[in-house]
Formats: sequence, structure tokens, C-alpha cells
Amino acid sequence: MLENSVMQRKASLEQVRRLLRHHLNALWREPSHAAVIPPMMLWGPPGVGKSALFREVCAEQGIGFIDVRLAQREPVDMRGLPVPRGDAVHWLPSAEWPSDPASRGIILFDELTAADRTLQVAAYEFILDRRLGDLYQVPAGWYVCAAGNRAQDRAAAGSLSSALANRFCHLELKPELVDWVRWAQSRRLHPDVIAFLRFRPGMLFDMGGDPERGWPSPRSWERVALELQLAEETNLEPRLLNLLIHGLVGQGAAVEFRAFRQWAAKLPDVQAMLAGKVPISVPTRADQRYAFCSALVHHLWHGTPADLQRRLSAFFKITQQLSSDFAAMAMIDAATGASADLTQERSQQLFAHPGFTAWSQQHGTAFTQRWAA
Repeated sequence: MLENSVMQRKASLEQVRRLLRHHLNALWREPSHAAVIPPMMLWGPPGVGKSALFREVCAEQGIGFIDVRLAQREPVDMRGLPVPRGDAVHWLPSAEWPSDPASRGIILFDELTAADRTLQVAAYEFILDRRLGDLYQVPAGWYVCAAGNRAQDRAAAGSLSSALANRFCHLELKPELVDWVRWAQSRRLHPDVIAFLRFRPGMLFDMGGDPERGWPSPRSWERVALELQLAEETNLEPRLLNLLIHGLVGQGAAVEFRAFRQWAAKLPDVQAMLAGKVPISVPTRADQRYAFCSALVHHLWHGTPADLQRRLSAFFKITQQLSSDFAAMAMIDAATGASADLTQERSQQLFAHPGFTAWSQQHGTAFTQRWAA
């Protein structure tokens, strides 16, 4: 019971995004809420996308983003520079702080737990009261947040003072494959990485190896996907590519990923299959089916717009030859792996297609169960 209770207190990437939007909208709807809405402190191991999450929400909302690495500052940096004027000393606040009363954004104190107590004390007033004495006031449209690693993560992490900790709303981020896959698909990451992690979900995040070298995390898999794309563009020698992957995710994950790709390379040409140029051929091995479905979704939406209807028709014919669990997975990936606006458009194209009726009669139960989950 205790373990389940602890797990329930952890938040997924999507839940944190929704809470951030909730607080931002509250600030913008009623500026006086700036004094009562608590700042958010996001905890989690390195490599799970804490900083990127805040940055992406700001980009999505079209608002400002200020990333403050407190551990790299001096206490005086928070208050500004002392400037003598006559017999008194005045302070000039840093120009990085937002000054336009009508501006909006997020100020993130990243790696807060890596900062020593003197720096945390220097940030108290800014984080807790949204001001620096009489010198500066944070505009009401800006939300103050923080992020940090936990002590057990073997990262540069200390503790927060009780006074500072008590004023935050604390959320612990957990890496979830479903969230990561949707994010990866929306950014067109290499389908081999998506397929492998679907096949081996425990490899999304694993600090069980040597944390001083490469190890699997959402961040390192994103970089693996980039290296695969670059290698294909430049015809990089496979041995050199394997060295890069090994350096990013460590030996164990790299060996498994290499073996997975070797089997995936034996797949039929999915792009030609969607174009109707080769007969439909569905692999029987589970690892190959994950790779097959990932490639199917990737090529469905990233082909020539003029041929989309042909690819959609082929998509339904192909997935009707899959078992219901894989067919449902492919359908949900095809419908949801994009931005909010694009997801709605793709869902409409799929669900309104004439082939969806026959497809749902065959796979509808598995689809409904997976969609609800």
C-alpha cells in the first residue's frame, strides 16, 4: 500500500505540462494570483527532460523563458551590482530579469539542489516573494519555478532548507514510455529508437550501470536517434556509429539496440508497401513487429501529401493483418504522435476513413482498451 501511495505522488510529463498550463492561465486570468500561487519545484533524475519540459511549454505558449543556473552564480548576482551614489550605495538589478509589466513567461531556477546554502538564501526573496527588496518586482505574468536532482541520483544534489522547501509545490517527475513515444514521434525521431524502446521499455531509463559513463535515459536516446539520422545522411561507417551509441547509452543497452536493429534491417520495405509497390508482408517475430509498426507510422505521415489517401488505405489493409495488440498500438501512434492541432487533424483523417469501419470490427476492443489506458 505504501509503495502504491508513493507511486501515485509521482507525475508524468503530460501531467506536469497540464499543471504548468493551469498555473500560467491562472496568473494571466487574474494577476493578483501571482502572490498566492505557489512556485513549482520539479524533482527527478538527470536525463528525464525536466528543463526541456519548461522550455517546451514556453515555446508552445509563445512566452518568455529565463533559465537561471544558481550553482554558477554568486550571491551578489541575484540582487545586482552595488553602485555608490554620494554617501549611499544603490543596487542595479540584473538586466536579465523581465521588466515589461505586460510580459509573460517562466523563470526557472534549474539545478537548484546543486546550489550551496548561501546561494539558496540569496534566492529566497526572489522565489518566495517575487521581488528583490524595493528594487525589483517580478511581473505578474511570470511564473517562478525550480528543478533539481534527488540525492539518490548520484548527481550534484544537496538538500533544500526547510524555509525554502515549504514554499514550493513539489512534484516528482517519472519517465513514462507512452509520453516519451508521443513526444519522439512529434519530433520525427528515428523510428528504430522508438521501436526498440517499445520492445524493451525498461531501457528508457536505467541507472543500474556506470553513472559516470553513458547510460540509458530519455535524453541519451534522443541523441542516439539524432546520431542514427546523421549516420544515414553521411553514410557513416557502422563501427563508428556503434561507438557513438555505446558512448551515449552504455554497453548493455548498446548491444541490445544493435541486435534489435540487425533484425529490424531484415524487414520488408514498409515505405514501398504503403505505396502499393510490394505485397503486404507482416513479420512474425515480436521485435520485428515493433520495428514494423514504428516504421509504418513514421512513413504514413511523412510521405508526399498528394499520396496520403493511398497510404491511408494501405495502412488499414496492412494493420488488418496484424494481431489486435499491435494493430491498436499502430493506430494510436498514428493518431496521437503529433502536436495537439496536428493530432486532431490526423485523428479525423483516420477515423473518418472508409477503412476504419472494417478495421474497428476486427481490432475495436483492443483499440478501446489501449486508448482508455
